[in-house]
Parts: sequence; structure tokens; C-alpha cells
Amino acid sequence: MNLAISVAGVTKTFGSTVAVDNLDLAVPMGALYGFIGPNGAGKTTTLRMIMSILFPDRGELSVLGRPAAIEAKDRIGYLPEERGVYRKMRVGAFLMYMARLKGVKDFSPERVAAWLERLHLPGVQDKKCEELSKGMLQKVQLIAAVLHAPDLLILDEPFSGLDPVNMRLLRELILAEHRRGATIIFSTHVMVHAEEICDHIVMLHQGRKVLDEDLVSVQRRHDPRALIFEPFERGADASALAALDGVDKITRDGGTYRIDLREGADPVRAMRAVAAAVPPSRLEVHRPSLEDIFIGLVT
Repeated sequence: MNLAISVAGVTKTFGSTVAVDNLDLAVPMGALYGFIGPNGAGKTTTLRMIMSILFPDRGELSVLGRPAAIEAKDRIGYLPEERGVYRKMRVGAFLMYMARLKGVKDFSPERVAAWLERLHLPGVQDKKCEELSKGMLQKVQLIAAVLHAPDLLILDEPFSGLDPVNMRLLRELILAEHRRGATIIFSTHVMVHAEEICDHIVMLHQGRKVLDEDLVSVQRRHDPRALIFEPFERGADASALAALDGVDKITRDGGTYRIDLREGADPVRAMRAVAAAVPPSRLEVHRPSLEDIFIGLVT
């Protein structure tokens, strides 16, 4: 397997605190990985070691086939958790400067304007960075992270502080970078963001890896065998559902019913029986959220 990132037995401590504990990780080229877990789980420390900002106490890392990220820096895009720009610089000059640092020789003012237009920031190239809002600066920094078309893109809490419109805009850009072929590591403590974007989930808790699996397999393996049901007619009598074969219990929340199935029950057969008994407007298999799975794993 051609790996973008390889981590073997990596441990990092700060005094008596073990931030990352004997971590093994293999990220294939072209993958879209989500690093999830609560604040303090070790996500940012792991990313900083991958980026050679911090160095492990023990263990080995390789990035894009090199023993350290510094040897492949022009092929990497990085959006750190702590945002930072040259606040006195004008936006256009800042992006031109970042392009030169990344070896992009043909990055013109026209390309700056095109990128800003794409991120819904038209006409801000002549403004100083300090004149922009936090959300606008975040989008400028994301442009700086991707303008050189990196092979590896590492994003640490990219949606922090953004409104829903800008979250969607950044999500579309991240997915576009993945379609282009970039390997993406996406770190967040808001697990629903990882569910919306990532193909593969790495879950950390107190510095240790508790999950490393593709999202579909995670959801299938932790499927509680429950159905979500809403009757087609408001106020319809759904009491008959409790007597259906395979139904264990029914819980109502307003106009929505959760139907828990017995161990070994066939959810497809149960869905057919439910639909035949009471016409549905909504009937689907309940999938546990990553938050549900995380709580189950650590407790």
C-alpha cells in the first residue's frame, strides 16, 4: 500500500501528561480521514508531530515517503488550530507571498482574485488582514493552505467559529480538493462534521486510539437494529406495531417512533411489516451517530 502518512509506536508526553500514547496509524494516498475525539484527546498533538512542529518521545513517522514533513513541505497544505496571518499585510499580498513560499511561480493577482471570488470574498485583496472578520480570515488561510495544490492537506478544526453558510462553502472546497486527488486529514471534536465529510474515522481518547475504521463499517458494526418511523397520517394509531414479529419495544417522541428490534431480527422484513401495518411517511434504519459510538466505546 502506498502510504501518505505512517505512524508507528509514537508517544508524546508533556511533563507527567501523556498526550499521545503508543499510536500506530497508516493513511493511504488519496484517503479522506477524520480525526475525532473530545478536546484534549491528542488530535492536535498528533497532527503537530506529523507536521514536524513537535517531535515524538519515541516511535517513528514518515510523511509522503519522507522521514519528516519538512522534507516534503511544498507538497503539504496545513491549516493549524491556532489561526495566524500577517495582520498588517494586505490580503492579496499575503496570498502572493504564501504562493512564493510554496514554490508557485505563476500565482498572479488574477488568480488571487479568482480564489477570493470562489470563497465569496470578492474585492478584499486590497484590505489589510486585520480588517477582516474571523470567518473571512479563516477562508483566506484555507486558500493559503490549498493554493499550491498539495498532495497532503491537514486541517485542524477548520470549521471553528464559522456560520452554517461558510461551513458548507468550506466543506465543498475540501471535497473538491479530495476529488482532485489530495490526501486529507480532517480533525474535529464536532463528530457530525466528520460524518458529513470523511470516508475513514480515527477516534482518539486520552491519547490512545480507540477506533480506526472506514465510516460505513463503523456504522454497520454498531448498528443497534432500530427503525425510525413516522405515520403518513398524523395521529394514526401505531399500537399494532408492538405486536409485529421481531419488534422488541417502541419509543415515541412527538410524531416519531423508534422501533427497537430483537437480536437477530431481519430489519428489511421488519420494515416491510411496519409499512404494511401502518402506512409511513418516513421509515428508515436508525444509524448510530459517531458521538453515540464514541460514548459507547469509552464508557
